[in-house]
Amino acid sequence: MATIRWLTVVMASMLICNAAAGGQPPNIIVIFTDDQGYADLGCNAAVKDIRTPHIDTLAATGVRMTNGYVTAPQCVPSRAGLLTGRYQNRFGVEANGRGPLPLEEMTIADRLSAAGYMTGMVGKWHLSPNPTDLQFLRRFDRDVTRRTGLAVLKKVPGEVLRKFRASERGFQEYYDGPMYDVFANYDLQGNSLDAKGEYKHHDSKSEYRLDIQSDAAVAFINRNHDKPFFLYLAYYAPHVPLEATEKYLNRFPDEMPERRRHALAMISAIDDGVGRITAALEQFEIDDNTIVFFISDNGAPLKMTKDDLPITNKRGAWNGSLNNPLNGEKGMLTEGGIRVPFIVRWRSRLPAGGIYNEPVISLDVAATALAIAEQPRDESSDGVNLMPYLTGETAGAPHDALYWRWIAQSAIREGNWKYLRGGTRQYLFDLEADAEEKHNLLDRQPRIAERLANKLELWSQELSPPGLELAELPGAWQQYYDYYLD
Repeated sequence: MATIRWLTVVMASMLICNAAAGGQPPNIIVIFTDDQGYADLGCNAAVKDIRTPHIDTLAATGVRMTNGYVTAPQCVPSRAGLLTGRYQNRFGVEANGRGPLPLEEMTIADRLSAAGYMTGMVGKWHLSPNPTDLQFLRRFDRDVTRRTGLAVLKKVPGEVLRKFRASERGFQEYYDGPMYDVFANYDLQGNSLDAKGEYKHHDSKSEYRLDIQSDAAVAFINRNHDKPFFLYLAYYAPHVPLEATEKYLNRFPDEMPERRRHALAMISAIDDGVGRITAALEQFEIDDNTIVFFISDNGAPLKMTKDDLPITNKRGAWNGSLNNPLNGEKGMLTEGGIRVPFIVRWRSRLPAGGIYNEPVISLDVAATALAIAEQPRDESSDGVNLMPYLTGETAGAPHDALYWRWIAQSAIREGNWKYLRGGTRQYLFDLEADAEEKHNLLDRQPRIAERLANKLELWSQELSPPGLELAELPGAWQQYYDYYLD
């Protein structure tokens, strides 16, 4: 496999030059979407109905990862892995309901703030305590259940809850909230609010949650364009509840399922936001000195049959996004659950139109950010600085292997080989020949499977708690594995 194909010819000496204008450290932007499947970028050329011209331009002026992964097929653990640069299983954030992000864990924002960066967070945080975090809530009521979780959460002292907010995890400026109620210390016009943050309410009848998040991101850039900054923009889309304005819905007049139309409209709103962000970078002439990551937090939830349920159905339904040509979906360690849209652009350092085929993972964002900010490597990190690999300065793959554990599922990818466990079920795939995971080679290649299984087990002993769950999958996930793999 060719590690990287350049669509433009760039001299290596140009790639490793100092990009910082006037010596100022580079700006860093991480755009993290929510439940956006692998198919749903125009540049991935998997489906014909998607329209993402601004994100496609981001890829055309940067590097698109064809094997870009996240650390979990679900939002809380995926976000914890991204922001710490460590496998979240090391500190117990295995899945939704096993949070919050422990206060002992340092985020990218903690480290960059200490290095003199202005740090900003916009959108969905989702790493604070919530009613399903029963282990955390048992500190306040040992008899808590899922039925009583919300009532117990309301008993947790406010000074305790505040410690878990984005505002206390290294982010100096924030517009924190996935929908219409936010906690912020600046407004959409760029004016400062209470330095300790204040609550703001937006009217859903006249405003739109994704435009609000784009407005807040641009306002942050406007406020901080003259200093090195780190912006984490966590769009809440195309996650349910599905909602879009006529402006975006009208872009997709063709006959299609309504859930698909809404997903396309929401992704189009994100795309407009990406265009506004890149325009702001150009306006302030900091485009060449800004690295931008675009990644989804996990694959799309298809609910197997992609039923076009009414838009008012907010839970337990397909969100309209697609994972083509990958197999499986959100909640699975098949490729459709963890291989996601993944783009990196740094115009003065990376060649336009690069396509990188080696496996990379969201853990690499933190390692790369610290390296380009000229900060010491975090020795507890599981990520790799991608820059030498993307510039061609360093040959080979960034990782010897990538690992996953998500409740009763676990997996390892080493080169083209992927070993997958779903409870007691085992699979081995050659992803170069079979990216759709249709051909289980377990019986044909038992030695490879055994070696990878042993390597996965050894890695799992480093986690909290250690080991792999080898019991049968819960009933619902047995149905998913029956549908996609058996």
